[in-house]
Amino acid sequence: MYKQIKNILFKLNPEYAHAIALTLIKFVNNLNLTRLFFKNTPSQSFPLLNLIFPNKIGLAAGLDKNGDYIDALASLGFGFIEIGTVTPKPQKGNPKPRLFRLVEHEAIINRMGFNNKGIDYVVNRLKKTKYKGILGINIGKNKDTPNEKAVDDYLLGFNAFWRYASYITVNISSPNTPGLRALQEKESLEQLLSALKNAQANIHALKNKYVPLVVKISPDLTDAALEELAHVLLAQKIDGVIATNTTIHRDITHAHANETGGLSGKPLQDRSTDIIKKLAGLLNNRIPIIAVGGIHDEASAREKLNAGAQLLQVYTSFIYQGPSLISKLALM
Repeated sequence: MYKQIKNILFKLNPEYAHAIALTLIKFVNNLNLTRLFFKNTPSQSFPLLNLIFPNKIGLAAGLDKNGDYIDALASLGFGFIEIGTVTPKPQKGNPKPRLFRLVEHEAIINRMGFNNKGIDYVVNRLKKTKYKGILGINIGKNKDTPNEKAVDDYLLGFNAFWRYASYITVNISSPNTPGLRALQEKESLEQLLSALKNAQANIHALKNKYVPLVVKISPDLTDAALEELAHVLLAQKIDGVIATNTTIHRDITHAHANETGGLSGKPLQDRSTDIIKKLAGLLNNRIPIIAVGGIHDEASAREKLNAGAQLLQVYTSFIYQGPSLISKLALM
């Protein structure tokens, strides 16, 4: 059925189709009809981050930026869901058009720019969700916040969301906020992660809740930059790493290939896997890796696990293949 729905959706503007698809999933869930339309996902519990994941397949951040569809998406069988990226203040993001399909490559280019409704709105949504599963909340800084004050934005995000999050992802790797990736550099990264680890420790001491901190990294890091970043992650005792975000590199030919933004989907597969392999060697099993980037079938999922990842996230392939992908990969 998803193939027929996709054929209709793909005739629409990508951003509009995105909203329609999420609304449709929510509608089906509200009618308690999810099991009639979507295949049940097998359970294969997996422990990580002091959490028990029902299966290894999660939804990457970006699909549900504001937490509006958590319950509906959970009904599809994901082992965990990550929402966001959320910034302290609402922001519209970059001008449209800002989302492009590269259908023959099963890829997407986006330059959304952290469009979201802000912390206060998302907190209100989280208060209303019925979902009791594993929820990641991806936090970022506002575009108009200078990098020297970025720590303040991330602390606002952590302090707002620790009550609701199973883990919190620190997004310093989107290519669509000017200067954001500079936060991956040693001095800035140390300052940011030190502040967040202090906040994490304070909440643990005061509220007896330990919220794992996960850092999402770029696939475009040089070997030297990756090694330096790994040293900082280890020194700061970060709980996990998501590898990787979208890439600014273009190794494909397409009418949209020169559009500014981050490329995701099948063309990201090799670059993401290469980063995971190198990172796994640098971390030496001391920090777990969550893989995302080009996972579209059992072979590409197995590739990520063999490279050193423990969990997997999907986004672009979910858009192209639909919910059947989740059950297909859940036993990996």
